[in-house]
Amino acid sequence: MVRRTKEDALVTRNRILDTAVEVFNHKGVSQTSLNDIAREAGVTRGAIYWHFENKVAMFNAMIERLICPLMINAEDRDARIAANPLRFIREATEEFVGRMLSDTNFRKVFEIFWHKCEYVGEMATIRDSHLDEGENHIDILQRAFTLAREQGQIEHEMSPHQVTIGLISLIDGLLFNWTKNPAMFPLKEYAGPIVATYFRGLGARSGTL
Repeated sequence: MVRRTKEDALVTRNRILDTAVEVFNHKGVSQTSLNDIAREAGVTRGAIYWHFENKVAMFNAMIERLICPLMINAEDRDARIAANPLRFIREATEEFVGRMLSDTNFRKVFEIFWHKCEYVGEMATIRDSHLDEGENHIDILQRAFTLAREQGQIEHEMSPHQVTIGLISLIDGLLFNWTKNPAMFPLKEYAGPIVATYFRGLGARSGTL
């Protein structure tokens, strides 16, 4: 009975978060109240507060459900970096773009994060709390680019940190603009050639990708 109660609570929690994604995406974070989410989720306000202290806690939980391709399977990730660092970077990039295209909930959370939330007041803490995760992504990519350079997979004058920031800026720029206006360009057709051009600019050796 206790196990079933815990399972039911998890189902309710996930339903609340799924609903929050939809309502935040439709109304914007600042214009959404917990009552709005409770009503759309078909739960009481008390159920909302059972799972989340406030809207900030709910928003944070919504973000934390995202699983970035760079952060999963750490042991496998490290082995892939050691075996072929440049291929790892390319595949991680393709997986991230692919999830934006295929996983509607994944994409909507980024749309909210980028376009539907004002990071002021209590919401400012959310942005600050996720800066460390961004730094982790940079560290992983920088480590891979460093190894790629050591292995002679790329030839360029920029530092691994510069190359990493360049790639992140490129991917974020593509996705930011596409989520803002998907009619601007077809992401599926554009992302691959654009990223490939970036790698060629780094002097990526044939066969390393």
